[in-house]
Amino acid sequence: MSDQPHGPSWHRHSGPPWRHRRHWRGKRPRFLFLRFATVFGLMALLVVGGMGALALLLTRVMGGEAPTAVLVWLGGCGLALALPLLGMGLAVRAWRSIAQPLGAVMEAADALAEGDLNARVPEGRPGEFGGLARSFNRMASELQRAENVRRNLTADVAHELRTPLHIIQGNLEGVLDGVYEPTPEHIADTLEETQLLARLVDDLQLLSLAEAGELALRRETVAAPDLLADVATSFGGQADAAGVSLQVALQDDARDLALTADPDRLDQVLSNLVANALRHTPPGGAITLSASAGEGAIQISVADTGSGILTDDLPYIFDRFWRGDKARAGPGTGLGLAIARQLVLAHGGHIEVASAVGSGTTFTVTLPRVGERRS
Repeated sequence: MSDQPHGPSWHRHSGPPWRHRRHWRGKRPRFLFLRFATVFGLMALLVVGGMGALALLLTRVMGGEAPTAVLVWLGGCGLALALPLLGMGLAVRAWRSIAQPLGAVMEAADALAEGDLNARVPEGRPGEFGGLARSFNRMASELQRAENVRRNLTADVAHELRTPLHIIQGNLEGVLDGVYEPTPEHIADTLEETQLLARLVDDLQLLSLAEAGELALRRETVAAPDLLADVATSFGGQADAAGVSLQVALQDDARDLALTADPDRLDQVLSNLVANALRHTPPGGAITLSASAGEGAIQISVADTGSGILTDDLPYIFDRFWRGDKARAGPGTGLGLAIARQLVLAHGGHIEVASAVGSGTTFTVTLPRVGERRS
């Protein structure tokens, strides 16, 4: 049996496959220039010979003598040489302004197609080719960013799944080996880990649909104060148990605020924000839900008097699986704020955060009012 490894041939080489083709891609502009030069060289030979023969023929037909024929022939040859030289000059200019940048784009496109996401086209050229280079580089950068996000997401999902799976596996193996008694408490702990896995899968599916713009929304007219009252009622028991004051603060002119939205999805957004505030607000603190009217929009805020967020952490709090304080990660899946942002974006709104360490955090959701839909 052969000892040669199986699979595609490039797997038997070290490094990515595009590295083994760079010797060809680096010569592409040179080959383009040679093709230009060959075509224009043949054209020059044909023109020189043709003009010389035509000059000599015209001189003999018109009855000119030998000196006249020579002069006409020299003039014709000079003209014949001048035209190809002009053509060669145009060819060199065309090569520099067209073939060379086009070859660079083709080379970078080949590298990108073969998996080299670091491939870029030199910028700085004026005109359309300069714009083409900038557009290509933006596309390549976006592809590289998307690939990095995909890799990070895969690693994050694997990390988040590993802990509950290990706990479930360890518990079941312990029961089978007689190490643990299958008590109701032990079974309940195992069931809780399976429920965490189920929530993680559901959250990932929801997040993927929202990011792809495929999340179905059941839009209807919703009163913002009613949304806040429902959320406050849902979390009232948890807030009392945690010793945190949960209240709704509305001004008189804010009681008729209405927007067109999916009430269930907005309830999910506010629930994620309130649950996050409860985890980071100590006993004796307060969480305030409020709504106000803006220009063509409604702003809903969830403010707490908790520990706050570090300034350096603020740009990352809406990322998947991001947790600033690892010791206070809580029972969530680490996707709550990422889901909240995507659901708000799906409604044509946006979400912002303001925080100071030791002073609390305020999340503000801005949504279009009734009759106003934003892209």
